[in-house]
Amino acid sequence: MKATEKMSLTVNLYYHGQNGSARKFAEEMKASGVAQAIREEASNLRYEYFQPLADPETILLIDSWEKARRRWTSTTLHR
Repeated sequence: MKATEKMSLTVNLYYHGQNGSARKFAEEMKASGVAQAIREEASNLRYEYFQPLADPETILLIDSWEKARRRWTSTTLHR
């Protein structure tokens, strides 16, 4: 059995705003280079913004990360 295993975490975040503020936030993240810098992180799997057709005042961010985690066993807890 390997001591480490790969796992991932995906977070879906909804930004709600008024008068286009949520969309403006996503556009600023793109224009400033912050979104691209996050995408270039070694363990980033996905960082994308979406706008639901039924709600123009909401932006969905899908943010996924991969990380190796150490598998805990009874022997590692007693060290």
